[in-house]
Amino acid sequence: MKIIKLKDLENPQIAKEVEEAIKRGDIIIHPTDTVYGIGCNIENESNVKKLYEAKKRDPKKPFSVFVPSLDWIHEHCVLSQVNSEFIKSLLPGPYTAILKYKSVPKVLETSEKTIGVRIVKNRFFDLARKNNVLFITTSLNISGEKNVIKIEDTPEELKQVASIVIDVGELGHRASRVFDLTTDDIRILRP
Repeated sequence: MKIIKLKDLENPQIAKEVEEAIKRGDIIIHPTDTVYGIGCNIENESNVKKLYEAKKRDPKKPFSVFVPSLDWIHEHCVLSQVNSEFIKSLLPGPYTAILKYKSVPKVLETSEKTIGVRIVKNRFFDLARKNNVLFITTSLNISGEKNVIKIEDTPEELKQVASIVIDVGELGHRASRVFDLTTDDIRILRP
């Protein structure tokens, strides 16, 4: 497991190494605008499965996805005019929007036909966005346990599956707020 400081991604050689890891679908521990997360390119289905196992997460409970843009959301998700305006005010930001989807890659399909989407602005996600990568993500913890806000508190099971850690020091204690935008009646699922 290689630890890289977020500011080191300004170095073109290090950025290229991380970019290649993102494209390959390596499991990466990363900062968000809330708490630390762990995830990978959705195209690496074996690593998506490893994430479920390492987190001890029910495979029926989907992960959120960092998507490249609002355009991607409009193209792949069902948005009313009300929700379209609301999501523009949310993203990018420390929020997850649950939406009905029109079409998503098979690994993201659910029986409810919903997807949790996020857009985060930081150098790490700029690399994923640059390559149009859908990056599946979840909080850096064992399911049901406390969120990780410092890399040194990462559970051993998650350290073992990650190849790269992007460290920014201590983050906040609060996970993203979650909004259900599957209808015009906007609901807060996690305040």
